[in-house]
This record gives sequence, C-alpha cells and structure tokens, in this order.
Amino acid sequence: MEQQTYETVPLLQERNAVIEISTLIKGALVGAAGTMLLDVWALFLTSVMNVPATNWAMVGRWLGHMPHGKFHHASISAAEPVKGELAIGWIAHYVIGISYGVLLIALWGAGWLAAPTLLPPLILSWMLLIAPYFLMMPGMGLGIAGSKTPMPAITRIKSAVAHSVFGFGMYLAAEALAHLWPTAG
Repeated sequence: MEQQTYETVPLLQERNAVIEISTLIKGALVGAAGTMLLDVWALFLTSVMNVPATNWAMVGRWLGHMPHGKFHHASISAAEPVKGELAIGWIAHYVIGISYGVLLIALWGAGWLAAPTLLPPLILSWMLLIAPYFLMMPGMGLGIAGSKTPMPAITRIKSAVAHSVFGFGMYLAAEALAHLWPTAG
C-alpha cells in the first residue's frame, strides 16, 4: 500500500474527480501571483502614466456594508466609511485572486499545471469581467460596466486590460511552478 503524504491525500472527491492538496496549493499560488502581477501593473500605470489605481478602500467600504444588507450605493464614496475598509478591500482583492486561481485548476484540470498554456487563464480572466462589470461597479454606484463613470469606455478597457494582465500572471506562475514544483507521476 502506497504511503500517503499531504500531496497525495485527496482533498475533494466527486464523480471520480480528485483534487489533491498540492494541486489546491498550486492553484492558490497561481491566483496570488496573478494578483501580484496585476498590482505591479497598477503601480506602473499610476507611477509612469498617472492612471489612477483601484481604490481598495472603496471596495472595502462596499463589502463592509454588505453584512448590514446594503449591496447597492448611489455613490460608494459618499457612503458612510467602514472601519478597516482599506484592509477589507486589499484582503478581498487577494482572496478573490486566489479563488480565481483555484477555479482555473478546477475548470482546466490539474494536468494544465504540468503543461500550462496561455489561453485558459486568459479566457477565465475575460469571463470573470462579469463580476466587476455587473456586480461591483453597479453596486458601488458606477453603473453597469462603469456606464456612470466620466469615461466609461476607458473604464471598460482598463478593466479588460487588468484582467488580461491577471490572466497572464497566472500563466507565468503556472509555468514557474511546472519547473519548480513538478506534478508527481
């Protein structure tokens, strides 16, 4: 009988699909790395091109009002501040990114980690534009897909490019992991 380690113990088993703990960790690392590249991109845009970055405090404020039943605001900046809103926003940013990395592996399978290709994380990151366009922006008072912002087309392009950078970051992380932490078997 083969001895099981933390890497070979099934974490989730449903209809013959097994996600091992090491695969889950790799998915989380892929999502975290994609999020980090996105943040480096935002820092570059802010520093070099004077493009405002996402205000994570406003995202935290939006999320902070949810436990009280408030999901939509006419203007999130005019809403009552929430204690710890900046931390809430940043933590949510990384939790979401990590979740998307795990979702990538759940959709494309652990085999993708052994031989990553660029298209799956890009497709996923583009599909996930649904969240900011139809949930976050309207909930924060910015309209569907930023329609109430001063320059809606720029808002949409900025989001699409950011999601593309995130997808590219997930791909780069998976490539690195394929070499640094190869899949067993």
